[in-house]
Amino acid sequence: MIRISLFILGTLGFLRFSWRPLHNPGSHGFYRFFVFEGILLLVLLNHPHWFNDPFSAMHLVSWFFLLVSIFFIIQSLLMLRSKGGHARREEMPENLAFENTAHVVDTGLYRYIRHPMYSSLLFLGWGAFCKNITPLSMGLVLLVSGLLIATAKVEERENIQFFGKKYEEYMQRTRMFIPWLL
Repeated sequence: MIRISLFILGTLGFLRFSWRPLHNPGSHGFYRFFVFEGILLLVLLNHPHWFNDPFSAMHLVSWFFLLVSIFFIIQSLLMLRSKGGHARREEMPENLAFENTAHVVDTGLYRYIRHPMYSSLLFLGWGAFCKNITPLSMGLVLLVSGLLIATAKVEERENIQFFGKKYEEYMQRTRMFIPWLL
């Protein structure tokens, strides 16, 4: 009952955060909402197993993914704040303020990957999955991963419209989610 209540509360929070994007299925925020929901499900589904045998091999992999997730989100927010500037995007009113950067950020993690925030969510999802591997959690983590790719593709289309050639060139020299890999 507690996990159901937490899921409902989390969903209400995500709905508040994503209300405008949910009205525009063509925006990256629309897909991001479902990523948040999937990760919330993964965390709540596997929560009872988080500290069972915390030093087993799978839990160590999980802890590594979770730490990388925290590092990526902090680094990316700092870089956006310090290097991104702010621009009004009338054509994308559903964006959150920090998303409307005036410059392509290509320092810090952004030097290697285009979407460190989504990478953070990817690592969070896989970290939660590794806590208790079941067919249901496998399906959820694969769904979340697919939705993250869809979210990033939509955001890249938006960024090409806003930044043009500069963003296309940036895409050519960086990976989507994981440096040197993906």
